Amino acid sequence: MARRHLRRIGASPNESLNEQVEDAGVVAFDFDGTLTVRDSFTAFLKWRVSPARYNQGMAKLLPAAVSYLGHRNRGRIKAAAVREFLAGVPREQLEAEARTFAEIMAPRLLRPDAVRTWRRWDQRHAELVIVTASPDIVVAPFARGLGADLLIGTELAFDDQDRVAGGFVGANCRGPEKVRRLQAAFGPDIHLAAAYGDTSGDREMLAIADEAGYRVFKEKP
Repeated sequence: MARRHLRRIGASPNESLNEQVEDAGVVAFDFDGTLTVRDSFTAFLKWRVSPARYNQGMAKLLPAAVSYLGHRNRGRIKAAAVREFLAGVPREQLEAEARTFAEIMAPRLLRPDAVRTWRRWDQRHAELVIVTASPDIVVAPFARGLGADLLIGTELAFDDQDRVAGGFVGANCRGPEKVRRLQAAFGPDIHLAAAYGDTSGDREMLAIADEAGYRVFKEKP
């Protein structure tokens, strides 16, 4: 199950998790389109290859895009993109590329009003969680930079040589899967102090929050 525990930036090394979150509870943010202005995974795939290679890969994905019109399974089209652009890439290389991508792109991708809301919850000692359909390995550097306590995302599968295998471990982290992952992390009775999202894939997560913010962030970097 894809979740990454991340030490909050600025937290005392001796401060327990319970001490950090006793005031406000758990607050969950979708990533793409909520904390960011656009899809980070697509931007990452485009960033890491030449324009010619990206265009070639997108052309090869046309059959998968056409099939999506019938099955409407975003996980299948995402898996096809992973196979086309990332299959065979060593984990260590992918993590390094993700770090560089975040360093360069965070100022261009993160919504200022979303980050301000994130910081306000941080000041209230909420446990801040990013719940995203994007691969957690790509989002992890952004999550660390924000000081997230936990990242829950889609997990890429790796082969026995620690290279991208071209599929996922578990389901695409979208829709009901977001709630299942939160329940796995926090228990079956998890209720969120707040949740923020921007698509139908966030509906179930928003439904378990006291404060449900749907497309509330509008600012661009």
